[in-house]
Order: sequence, then C-alpha cells, then structure tokens
Amino acid sequence: MDPMRCQEMEELLCDYVDGTLSAEGKAVFEEHAASCASCGELVAEVMGAVQFMERAAVVEPPQELLTRILYHTPKAAPLVEVLANREWLKSWLRPLLQPRFAMGMAMTILSFSMLGKFVAPVNQLKPSDLDPVKVWHNIDNSAHRTWDRFLKYYDNLRLVYEVQAAIEEMRRDDREEAASAAKAESKQDGESK
Repeated sequence: MDPMRCQEMEELLCDYVDGTLSAEGKAVFEEHAASCASCGELVAEVMGAVQFMERAAVVEPPQELLTRILYHTPKAAPLVEVLANREWLKSWLRPLLQPRFAMGMAMTILSFSMLGKFVAPVNQLKPSDLDPVKVWHNIDNSAHRTWDRFLKYYDNLRLVYEVQAAIEEMRRDDREEAASAAKAESKQDGESK
C-alpha cells in the first residue's frame, strides 16, 4: 500500500466522515491519521463538529414568527397569478406547436444558419483585429461609405423626381393640346352647321 499524503487525506476527509470510503481506503486513511499529528487533529476536530451537529436539537420556529412572516408575505405576485392561469398561454402556443409550423421554423433556422455559414462566413476574431488604429480606420471607412451611399441615393432620388416632373409636364402639355384641338374641332363643327 502506498502511504497517503496530507493533501490526499484532506481530499478524502468528507468521504471518510460520510462513511463512503472503501475498506482499504478507510484503513489507509486511519493509518495516516494515526501517524500524522496534524492530520489526526484535523480528523478529530471534524468528527467532533459532526457529532455536535448530530446532537443539536431541531429548533422549531415560534408560531408567532410564522404568522408574522405569512402576514407580511404578499398573497401572490401578479406574475405568479398570470402564470398560474396558463390557459391563455396554452391557447396561444397550441398553433405554434403544430408539426407543420414547428417543421417550418426548424427549416427557417437551418436555412439562416446555412446562409450565415456559406454566404457571409464569420471570421475568427484575432488579437490584431482589436488594434485601436484598425478599429478606428474601419469605423471611419464604414462611415464614409455610408455617407457616400446616402449622397448617391439622394442624387438618384432627385434625378427620379426631375424625370417624373418632366414626364408629368409633357403629359399635361399633351392633354392641353388635345383639349385645345377638341375645342377647335367642335368650333369648326359648330360653324359649319
């Protein structure tokens, strides 16, 4: 049998007190406790504390204390009352737990995870990515690209409005020409009669 060291004995102390050590382990443990003064003292103190706890009587709280605690405890918290009446929750979840919906949600999650993996793979973060200069440069670059996109969108929007205004003006001119041609034709028809 290998001699036990003090550290191993401290690790097995709880098992010894609980009585879960094997017969061989218990024999080695007791042998070390008998040969080592500090470990023997530790075992004696722990066993004394355990025996004291076993002798201590179970204390019943006074009835007045229980009554006061129950009096000051709220009857039920609003959330507890709502969750206790779970019929609304069941009625809301019932359609969501249908196999068709559950399978659809599973396929949606799978699709998004595949898109995230293959379309826009996430690169592992490296310590060099946390360099403040690079971080500031990326933020500045993103801000400039966003501003440029906004300006391009604004210019395109202005161009669209100008084109729409020109088309509307051409349509209005065509309607006015058609109206004046119709008036002229009706005048000619009125004069010829």
